[in-house]
This record gives sequence, structure tokens and C-alpha cells, in this order.
Amino acid sequence: MTHDIGRITVRIKAVHFAMLAAVAGLSAFAGNAHAQAWPQKPVTFIVPFAAGGGTDAFARPLAAQLDQQLGKRVIIENRAGAGGTVGASAAAKAAPDGYTFFMGAAHHAIAPSLYPNLDYDIEKDFIPVALVSRPPQVIVVNPEKVQAKTLGEFIAYAKANPDKLTYGSAGAGTTHHLAAELFKILTQTKIQHVPYRGAGPAMQDLIAGHVPVVFDGLGSSAAPIKAGQLRALAVAAPKRVTAFPDLPTAAEAGLQNYEVSTWYGLFAPKNTPPEIVQRMTKEVQTALQAQAVKDAWERNGSDVPDVKGAEFGKLVSSEVARWRKVVTEAGVKLD
Repeated sequence: MTHDIGRITVRIKAVHFAMLAAVAGLSAFAGNAHAQAWPQKPVTFIVPFAAGGGTDAFARPLAAQLDQQLGKRVIIENRAGAGGTVGASAAAKAAPDGYTFFMGAAHHAIAPSLYPNLDYDIEKDFIPVALVSRPPQVIVVNPEKVQAKTLGEFIAYAKANPDKLTYGSAGAGTTHHLAAELFKILTQTKIQHVPYRGAGPAMQDLIAGHVPVVFDGLGSSAAPIKAGQLRALAVAAPKRVTAFPDLPTAAEAGLQNYEVSTWYGLFAPKNTPPEIVQRMTKEVQTALQAQAVKDAWERNGSDVPDVKGAEFGKLVSSEVARWRKVVTEAGVKLD
């Protein structure tokens, strides 16, 4: 009898382990099937600035390429306001079902230092998918409003005319804003800030002559520079940009230690199924290698990065720390 009970116990354990293995297998299959089945409907990319800005310049070509790869529309939804934090807040609260992603930027690493009451955390409320692009900043002026042909001439004019110049930005707390404030510190000039609801509106007013200068990301200013609507004085990068070989770096133009670049990256709301995040990561990496995307990136002065997942998350965290130090040292406050 004792031996029979032992054999029954062994059989029960064997059946139990078999059931556990089956459940685990079904779970893995379900997760894989979920990823394979996604997407079943259009996917939305929330872009937290007005149309026509630097974020748009990279988000739209990427979305067009992903349309082809996914077989479903990738829709750009522009939600501008408060230096990109309005769109970020909306994205953080979106359903984590794999149908809403967020095209964030370097601005969102600055925001925590300037907006004390943010209702989201860029490091905790999002899953980093992939770095999309990283164009440098460029100092651009309206050629009819600013006579300076070089950066040196512009600095000399700004010094001789304190508070007479204004600069436009994509909004308070954006890289445009911080790039200008850093410029003012390094050159000991006084230029008044005019924030907009994105780089697009700022560039429109710059071209129209309503503001004379913008410290812009090259992504949104490349086209009007090439069209002759704007004059670029210098790029805030350690080396010249391939698309603009004649444009000097700030250092070459006489301004040392002025290097500012922005970046754009794709995020998913936290709790988005990991298999969908992994699939989107793979699709973005594939899209970035498409020739049409590579060409667009080169036109906009950006390289094609290969930074994704946890590595991208570390970049975001390092940027939050970096800009917090800049904001503190420069004493930058919201207008």
C-alpha cells in the first residue's frame, strides 16, 4: 500500500509539472502571437510640438517608412504647448496597448529642471524604444533684419545693442531656449526671449522677420537655409555638418565651448506589452536603414543613430542630469 501511495504521489507531481510547462508554453505562445498580430489598427505618434518643427522633420519620414513596414497607418498627432510637456503628459496617460507612442526630444530632459509640477516623469512613465536622430543646434538669422554675415559680427552687434534683439524658441525650457541662454552667458550679451508653441511657428516668424534670430535645431532650419530664406552663422557642433560643409562650427567662428545638440527619440507609455515594444524597436531600427530615411536625415544634418532600449534610457537619464546642472549654473527661469 505504501508503495502504491508513493507511485500515485509521483504521478500527481509529474502531471502538475506537465501542466505548468504547458501553461508556460501557452503564455510564451500568446506573447509571441500578440506581437505577431500587432498592429490591427493605425498607430499614433504623439509629437509634442506644432507641425513644421524639428520633431516633425524626423517623425514624419519615420512614420511614412513604418507605414510600409507595418502595413498600417502611423498617424502623427501634434499636441503643442508648455515646451513640449503638454504632449508628453497626454502620451504618459495614453492606454498602454501599443497603439500610442511618444516622439520625445532633448527638451523633455530639460523640463524636469524647469517645471516643478510636471504630472509625468520622463524616466519612470515611459519605456525608451529607440533614439531616432540627433541633429546639432544652429544659429540662424533673418538676413533682412540682421546685417551680420558672421558669428563674430553678430556677437559684436548684440554687445553694442543690449536688449534690442529678440530670439524665438520652440518654447520655454526647450533646447532652443537653453542654447540661447548658454550663448548669452558665453558672449555676455543680452537678448530677449520670445517663446513659441514649437519650432515651426518660431521659424515662420523668423522667416517673416518678426524675430531676428533663432537658436534652432538643424532639423527644422535646414530647408529654409538652403532656400536662402535664412542665414546660418554657425553650427553648435564639434565638427562641420556634411549637408552644410561651408557652415563653420561655433569654435571655428570664434566662440569656444559652445556645443549644443538636440535629439529625438521614440517612447512607449509604461506597461505597454514588452513584446510590442520589442517589435517596434526592431521596426524602427529597420526603418532607420531605409535609404529614403537616411537621405532625409542627411538633409536635416543628423546621423543615423543605433541606440535603443536600455541604452537609450541611460542616455535620457544622463541628459536629465546634464541639463539640470546647466539650468542651475545659468540661473535659467521660465518667462
